[in-house]
Amino acid sequence: MTTMRPNTQSSTRTPAILRIALQFGLFWLAVSPLAKSQDVLTYHNDVARTGQNLKETILTPANVNSGGFGKLFTVTVDGNVDAQPLYASAVAVAGGSHNVLIVVSEHDTVYSFDADTGAALWHVSALKSGETPSDNRGCGQVSPQIGITSAPVIDRTSGPNGAIYLVAMSKDNAGNYHQRLHAIDLSKGTELFSGPKDIQATYPGTGDNSANGTVTFDPAQYKERTGLLLVRGIVYTAWASHCDARPYTGWIMGYNENTLAQTTVLNVTPNGNEGAIWMAQAGLAADSSGNIYLLDANGTFDTTLNASGFPSKGDYGNAFLKLSTTKGLAVADYFEMQNENQENGTDTDLGSGGALVLPAMKNAAGATVNLAVGAGKDGNIYLVNRSSMGKFSAAANKNYQEVPNALSGGVWSAPAYFNNVLYYGAVGSPIFGFQFSKAKLQAGPVAQTSTVFGYPGVTPSISANGASNGIVWASESTSPAVLHAYDAASLEELYNSQQATAGRDSFGAGSKFMTPTIANGKVYVGTTTGVAAFGLLAAKAATQPPTFRPFPGIYNLTRTIKILDATPGSTIYYTIDNTMPTTSSQVFTTPIPFNSNMTVKTFAVAPGFQPSAVVTGVFKIRGTAAVADDPR
Repeated sequence: MTTMRPNTQSSTRTPAILRIALQFGLFWLAVSPLAKSQDVLTYHNDVARTGQNLKETILTPANVNSGGFGKLFTVTVDGNVDAQPLYASAVAVAGGSHNVLIVVSEHDTVYSFDADTGAALWHVSALKSGETPSDNRGCGQVSPQIGITSAPVIDRTSGPNGAIYLVAMSKDNAGNYHQRLHAIDLSKGTELFSGPKDIQATYPGTGDNSANGTVTFDPAQYKERTGLLLVRGIVYTAWASHCDARPYTGWIMGYNENTLAQTTVLNVTPNGNEGAIWMAQAGLAADSSGNIYLLDANGTFDTTLNASGFPSKGDYGNAFLKLSTTKGLAVADYFEMQNENQENGTDTDLGSGGALVLPAMKNAAGATVNLAVGAGKDGNIYLVNRSSMGKFSAAANKNYQEVPNALSGGVWSAPAYFNNVLYYGAVGSPIFGFQFSKAKLQAGPVAQTSTVFGYPGVTPSISANGASNGIVWASESTSPAVLHAYDAASLEELYNSQQATAGRDSFGAGSKFMTPTIANGKVYVGTTTGVAAFGLLAAKAATQPPTFRPFPGIYNLTRTIKILDATPGSTIYYTIDNTMPTTSSQVFTTPIPFNSNMTVKTFAVAPGFQPSAVVTGVFKIRGTAAVADDPR
C-alpha cells in the first residue's frame, strides 16, 4: 500500500435515518450535504438496480457529441477491471478533499483515484503474504486471474471515514484457495473492523459437497460475481461456480458491516446441485422493506410442493426468488416457469440476467402494483408482482406478466429503467426500450438503437436531470471497446468513442461485463487494463444558436424555412418530428418546405466551438385545425 499522510479532517456521523436512506439509494433526502452529491456507491446506482443517476446536470443530449465530448484521461491498474467503478464525492484524502473513483482489479488490488484528474491517491493489495490471485480454475469466464470480480459497495457513514466492502479471492503457497470479505477505509485504504474475514459456511442438506446432512461451502469452487448488496447494516454476497464444474450449490450470505461477522446463510439448492447465482455481475436487488430479489441459475428444482406451494426440499434452481431478511435469510416467495425441467436440462436458464425492482405503478383499475423484472437465456421478459410472485405450476406460468420472445437473443446482462421505460440489451440485439402502460409492459419496443451488441450483450446506465435530458450509456466489450451514448427517448445515437478522428477517444480492450458509471459530468468505463474517463472537452466558446428566416409564427401562405448561424464554418442539424436533434440528424443545406404545421428543432456545431443550444421554431398555417381559433 502506498504511504498515506494522516487524515486530519474530523469525521461527522450521519443521522440514522440518512444512513438507512443512503443504503437504499434514496439520495434525495435534503438533510445532509451528501444528499446533494452524485455518489455512485453501489452497483447500478441503487439497491433497486435501476442504473439511474437522476442528478446529472452537466451532460445533456445537446452537448454529448464528438465535437464537445470525449475521452479525458485513462487510469492504469494491474489487472482486469470487471467490476463497475464506484464514485464518492468530497472525500478527505491526505489532508485534501477529492472526488474519488474506486477501482478494483482481478489482481486483488483496490485503487483510489482523483475522479476529476486521474491522479493516484492510494492503492492497497487484498492479498496476504505469500498469496497470489486465484487462477481461473479451468474456466475461461473470468480469466486469467480471479481476484476482485464483483462491484464493491460503499457506506459513507461506516468507520471513521466511510468503508468500501469487497470480496477478494486468492491462492496461498500451499495451493489453498481463499474467499475473504474486506472493509477498506475510504480515505486511507486501510483495513477496518479487524478484517479481512475468511468466508466459510455450512447449511443443512444432502446436496453437492455434503456429508452427514451438512453442505459445506468450498471457497475453491466459487467466485463472488454479483455486486455486493448493503441493506440495513448487512453486506450480502452471492456465489457463482466456475463454469458448471460441480460440486456446487446456490449460496447467499450476510455479514454485519461493523464487525464483518457472518449473520445469516441461505442455500437455495441444499438438497440438490447447481443453482449458482450469476446474474451477469448485477447486484442482488432490494426493495424498500429490505426484501432481496435474484434470478437463480440452472439447478435442481423440487416439483413436489408443500402445502404453501414451496418446493418440499427447498431447491429453487432456475427460479426468480424473493428473500426476506427480517429474521435472517429465508425464501419468502418465488416464481418458477412451468417448463423448468426443459430450461434446466438445456442450460437455458433465467439466472444469466440481472433482476430489477421497479417503482410502484398504477394498473388499469387504479390500484398500486409493486413489480420486479428479469430475463434470461430464453429471451422472454418476466414480470412478477412482489406481493404474489406466482410460484410453480406445471400447467402454466402464473407470474404477473410474461412478454414471450421480447428479446432477439439471450440475456447475459442487466436492464435499466427510466421515465417508465425498461431498457434491455440482449446478445446479438439492439438495446430495446419497452414502454410501461398501466403497470403492463407493451409487447414490442417503442425504440431501439442502431447498434447491435454481440456477446454478452450490454448493461445500460442512465444519466438525467430528473425526468429530462435522459441519456442511455452503453459499453461494447469489443477490442477496441466502444462507449455509446443514446437519447433516452428515441435511442438515437448521440455519440460513440469511434467517431472522433485519429483515435482520440480510443480507450483499450473491453472487459466482459462493462457497466458505465456516470457522475458529475463524467462517464467512467472499465477495461482490461484500467478505467477510461469521458466528459466535456476543454471549455470553448459556444457556437451561436441558429436563427430562422422567416421567424416562427402563423402564416397565410406556404413558404420555405431557412436556418442561419453566425459562427463561421458551422454545421446546422435539425429535426421536424419533434425529436431532439443530434449530430446524426438531418444537416441543413437547402430551405425546408413549409406547407403544413411544423416544429423545427435545431442546433449548430462549429470547429473549435462547443455545440450551440437547441432552438425550437413552431410554424403554423392559418386556417388549419390547429390554428383555426387563432384570434389574429
